[in-house]
Amino acid sequence: MSNSQIAQIPGVYHRKIGEIIVTAVSDGYLDGDVSVLRNIDENDAMAMLKANFRKGRRTFVNGFIIRSKGRTALVETGSGNYLLPTAGKLLSNVIAAGVDPKEIDTVLLTHMHPDHSAGLTNMADNSLYFPNAELVAHENEPKHWQDDSAMARADDRAKKLYFQAAREQITPYAKQSRFFQKDEEVFPGVTALRAHGHTPGHTCYMIESGGESLLIWGDIVHVPEIQTARPEVAIAFDTDIEAAIASRRRIFDMAEQDGLLVAGMHLHFPTFSHLVKSGEGYSLIPEPWAHDM
Repeated sequence: MSNSQIAQIPGVYHRKIGEIIVTAVSDGYLDGDVSVLRNIDENDAMAMLKANFRKGRRTFVNGFIIRSKGRTALVETGSGNYLLPTAGKLLSNVIAAGVDPKEIDTVLLTHMHPDHSAGLTNMADNSLYFPNAELVAHENEPKHWQDDSAMARADDRAKKLYFQAAREQITPYAKQSRFFQKDEEVFPGVTALRAHGHTPGHTCYMIESGGESLLIWGDIVHVPEIQTARPEVAIAFDTDIEAAIASRRRIFDMAEQDGLLVAGMHLHFPTFSHLVKSGEGYSLIPEPWAHDM
């Protein structure tokens, strides 16, 4: 049996929201342990994962292509080559989805962590992976990651993977960047919604067209098996843990009460799901795979 016979198909999945086409693209995954979780005992965390048939903490990484009114946006750029070799697949999956990176006119970032923004620039030659794109994010993101005093207070890992990586990746886009301050439409049919806490400018994106909607909620959760059931569980990567928890509860309440279709950067691919109340927490109900849009 050849490798081609057992290779997985590209991580690409299309979903129509009214007249807007949203395509989930996988960047791969990142494995780690549960020691990074906060407000939960490690044994409890592992028990919850095992109850969901998970061997450990595997964090999936996703991005989304949005095609609306003749334009093309990309939400997140993946991790490039900054993290583990199991990730960094987003660019190849964008191409597998039939999209030339030069076609992308807007890159929307939920925030500037390396699994979200480290695929902007080829560090081998400082060339732009998306040369014709305007980079769009909340103004708090570059303000924080370019703050030398904040960088000085960070540990060595954060200095390299958060502050330095963000600076390296966004600087080549300096002449083609736009940073917003408030909730507003940032792309046709796409509205930015502040959900600060995970980072100072962490943002969700609401897509609306033809009476249908989709909330791309960024990093509202990292470990869905745990954080949906127990929204108080935070992660060490949160810049402000209490604010991140408050944003998660607020977004969960909105998604559940409004029956929203949701998608996330760390939900299991292809991510499209609904959130329902379950005891004192919530459960995610993945949308069935559809063979056509």
